[in-house]
Amino acid sequence: MRDTYHEELDALGGRLVEMTRLARHAIARATTALLDADLTAAQEVISGDEELNRLDEEIEASVFDLMARQQPVATDLRTIITALHMSGDLERMGDHAVHIAKIARRRHPDSAIPSELRSIVLEMGHQAELLVIKAGEVVENRDVESALELDSDDDRMDKLRRKLLRRILSPEWKHGVESTMDVTLAGRFYERFGDHAVHVADNLVYMVTGEKPKDFEPEA
Repeated sequence: MRDTYHEELDALGGRLVEMTRLARHAIARATTALLDADLTAAQEVISGDEELNRLDEEIEASVFDLMARQQPVATDLRTIITALHMSGDLERMGDHAVHIAKIARRRHPDSAIPSELRSIVLEMGHQAELLVIKAGEVVENRDVESALELDSDDDRMDKLRRKLLRRILSPEWKHGVESTMDVTLAGRFYERFGDHAVHVADNLVYMVTGEKPKDFEPEA
């Protein structure tokens, strides 16, 4: 019975890792859709979000089932509760990828991103992928040290968004209200995607150590 219980706990981790893989694919395809006006990629992201939602629902159902049947305490309870939080963050990462894809779909056949901003948005997409890849590795390996790095890793995304906003607000910006809205929203969705990756890592730290990241001090 206890073997089955711990197999179910391990299965939660496996589903979370799969969610990070799906979120990575979604943000990569959303970036392609946005920059290349790729309607096929946009539709793939939008329809593919159902799988992330399904996994989130599976994790939620498993958590409530485990709590009802096993009445976990201490470390096991912490594992179950933080898994639920991480699942919610990963599901919202998929939602942000969908929002980006919908911007691309709305502007098709034109690209929503002016040519002079393509390199910034491309880098934001790349940074988003790096963050979710690392979040997946952190969850899979229960790697507290790497988890603690995610916050500073996300600083790059914040800098890119500020750079994007400076370009929009500069006197040289000539692309009108619709383009301004598209670029502003896309930048915000990438930033939030990164923020949720940090939340996943923060929850992993708490899962493993029982301490909030700001209170945890790694061993020398």
